[in-house]
Amino acid sequence: MSERKKLFELLLKRSFMYREEGFRLASGKISPYYLDCKKTTLCAEALPLIGKLLWLLAKDFAPEAVGGLTLGADPLVAAVCFEAGLLGQKLEGFIVRKEPKGHGTQSFIEGFVKPGMKTVILEDVVTTGGSSLKAADRAKEAGLEVLAVVALVDRKEGGREAITSYGLSFASVFEIDEFLSRVRAS
Repeated sequence: MSERKKLFELLLKRSFMYREEGFRLASGKISPYYLDCKKTTLCAEALPLIGKLLWLLAKDFAPEAVGGLTLGADPLVAAVCFEAGLLGQKLEGFIVRKEPKGHGTQSFIEGFVKPGMKTVILEDVVTTGGSSLKAADRAKEAGLEVLAVVALVDRKEGGREAITSYGLSFASVFEIDEFLSRVRAS
């Protein structure tokens, strides 16, 4: 079984949920399906797959750093940096806080990144693109050059379009249709 297929099966089993009454998303929308990716991204079996598959997409942008909005991006950043390290690639990771640190540097960004570094934002699920763009804005404010957003799953609800209209490239490992067609088939 391919690494992509293994990760898909883990996400389907551990993270994908469907119910008629729906779930409230971060965007405020109600949807009959939800992907709680942390149930997969915090799993030892999934992390090497996540690191490998996200790095395969991110490396095309030749980033010097990868980062994203806490909490969803935290395990993704660690997995991608680990994979890059195994391959001998230099790569820094950073986390974007939702609020600036209340002491010390009072920064939104945690990590060893410097202005001018080329970066890719990592995301577990993209719906409207709002979280990705918030992370990109904070990274830009810190002087980073944001090139792209790379996600595990694209819900295909306008996020790709919002991200590309902002001037960033976008790539995802999976699209929501793959999960929905599997659920409909069962």
